[in-house]
Amino acid sequence: MSRVCSVCGKGRMSGNAVSHSNRKTRRSWAPNVQKVKVNTPTGGVKEVYICTRCLRSGKIDRA
Repeated sequence: MSRVCSVCGKGRMSGNAVSHSNRKTRRSWAPNVQKVKVNTPTGGVKEVYICTRCLRSGKIDRA
């Protein structure tokens, strides 16, 4: 599954997981993307991955 929003381009972020003993290991965070049917400007319907922030703010026209 492609973990990139097709509207805003939000993708994986990386950083450190810090334990109680303050040891650091690399980890990553994935955005909450959903598969949504969207109306295209040409009049068709297309399935794309949209993050929930873009869905909630109404940046797309859902089919």
